[in-house]
Amino acid sequence: MSSRLFSPWTLRSLTLRNRIIMAPMCQYSTAEGIAGDWHMVHLGSRAVGGAGMVMVEAAAVSPEGRISPRDIGIWNDRQAEALKPIMDFVRSQGAVAAIQIAHAGRKASTQPPFEGGTPLLPGVPEGWQPVGPSPVAFSPAHAVPAAMEMADLENVLEEFSSAAARALAAGFQVLELHMAHGYLLHSFLSPLSNQRQDSYGGSLENRMRFPLETVRAVRSVWPQHLPLWVRISATDWVEGGWDIEQSVLLALELRKLGVDAIDCSTGGLTPDAAIPAGPGFQVPFSARIRREAEIPTVAVGFITEPYQAEQILVTGQADGVALARELLRNPYWPLQAAHALGAEHPWPVQYERARRHG
Repeated sequence: MSSRLFSPWTLRSLTLRNRIIMAPMCQYSTAEGIAGDWHMVHLGSRAVGGAGMVMVEAAAVSPEGRISPRDIGIWNDRQAEALKPIMDFVRSQGAVAAIQIAHAGRKASTQPPFEGGTPLLPGVPEGWQPVGPSPVAFSPAHAVPAAMEMADLENVLEEFSSAAARALAAGFQVLELHMAHGYLLHSFLSPLSNQRQDSYGGSLENRMRFPLETVRAVRSVWPQHLPLWVRISATDWVEGGWDIEQSVLLALELRKLGVDAIDCSTGGLTPDAAIPAGPGFQVPFSARIRREAEIPTVAVGFITEPYQAEQILVTGQADGVALARELLRNPYWPLQAAHALGAEHPWPVQYERARRHG
């Protein structure tokens, strides 16, 4: 039986062995932003488990761009060097090595979720001043972000392009820009968080300006033979906020700038959005962007069953599927999905005896 889920996917010079992507998931488990043993096991086991692509969690492009003090970083060479052996192992297992780079913007400076997740206000231990397009706080508990001046914007562009160069040196094959979940680039897109009166606020063209400048800066240093992805929130789920119509227009612009795929998530801009979460609830956004912007898309969100993932691809709603919590629960989901779908997918030679006699 042929399976779309287990068919190769070619993007520029790169071919994924299947269309299963390990979504970037923050682990909040570093000191000074440096990946360690936890990341080797966390990421390496999903490569062993058969994912076509393994993506490192949102790596901050600057100390101020972290969500928490425990975030992974890629703002210095030591951080990039720590990622290299992990990615070497991921690639040795047949998976494509990818990384998402990000700036948390007005959602920066919080405790890790498993330590409470509360905001760390400026002046408290480990806290710092967040920044954003406008002085509009994410919630009443969060610090009001400092509105970014032109010099701040230019610095962030340099930080993103430098992070991309470090990612390349570390051996990553796919780079994803985080333009979702209420973080800095998303906060420029949404009129709920962007209330600027200059050329970076107001109209859709103006609100897209800084995110598109960031893509240009990154694409200028990321090699033409390697794919560039962007993760977006296709809707804020709030009246008057960012929505699917604007997302389609953004995707058209991203395609012109050399972006190869849109990773379609939703929400994250406001803490009180009413999100109708359920199996495949974000897939229609992926389908619409793929159809109307004519760009490859990745569907994500409560994708847990092999036939569900297969159906999303066979019906043309996405080109790939990203699994998050399901891969946390089961690193070997791809191997089991291949069995369920009757697809050919080699097991690691060290595990082959267990497969044959299982």
